[in-house]
Amino acid sequence: MKDKSGDRKKAAPNGEILRDTKEVTTIEERWHVIGDSKPPSRSRKKYKYIDEMARLQFELLKLQEWVRVQGLRVCVLFEGRDAAGKGGVIKRITESLNPRVCRIVALGTPTERERGQWYFQRYVPHLPSAGEIVLFDRSWYNRAGVEKVMGFCSEEEYKEFLRACPLFEEMLVRSGIYLIKYWFSVSDEEQEKRFAERMRNPIKRWKLSPMDLEARKHWVEFSMAKDVMLKHTDGRKTPWSIVNADNKKKARLNCIAHLLRQIPYKDLSPIEMELPPRQKETGYKRPKKSSQNWVRPIY
Repeated sequence: MKDKSGDRKKAAPNGEILRDTKEVTTIEERWHVIGDSKPPSRSRKKYKYIDEMARLQFELLKLQEWVRVQGLRVCVLFEGRDAAGKGGVIKRITESLNPRVCRIVALGTPTERERGQWYFQRYVPHLPSAGEIVLFDRSWYNRAGVEKVMGFCSEEEYKEFLRACPLFEEMLVRSGIYLIKYWFSVSDEEQEKRFAERMRNPIKRWKLSPMDLEARKHWVEFSMAKDVMLKHTDGRKTPWSIVNADNKKKARLNCIAHLLRQIPYKDLSPIEMELPPRQKETGYKRPKKSSQNWVRPIY
């Protein structure tokens, strides 16, 4: 984008945060406009992103209540290339849900003690209990991708993972856990564009680690590792669902819509309750505001 003088304008450092804030605010306003607890209807041929996101988030609320009441256990894995948009869809899923029911697991680098454990051991404590939805922002599949390509595991450990992972996941499913796996696929050109934006934008720069940049040098190797991973772990009961993530907004809508189809649920929207009258004054006098340390209003 150029101004009248021909000089290229720099992208506003808070551009994405501003867009996200406007998006969330518009969706919340859409909820208020509805007012009668009915989600917005969708045209089959045309739709507005905001209206459709609001509709899907209404459905997520119904799914959440069904999971809580029925005591279901739902585990969703989000994998894919760096900058593929996993965090964006996780944010849209959770922003309307109860954090006591739906929580995010994003583990860091394993500790020395964890490196000496059975590989899946550090993930097991984070699996969902009855009435919970757990979203893994990257998961045990680190071994099939980053660890394999970057040499953080031995060839024997890698081969053992490919053999054991289907057995581990089958055990989870047989125990009653809904296991849903998403791979976010982004093209080389789109990833490079997003990396460049992160490098320029100081607010987004934390998303870009030295490891991300190093991984760019191994694009083909990561592609090969992904293909091998899918071949060994794309089972009938634990299939992978691939999301085309070159368009972020479409990827969010498609992923959430697909997630809602994976678990049969009924509408258990909370019923409206009457607001009881406030307790009457009984002569109690509250302390003076001057005796308390209030935040100084600057807005």
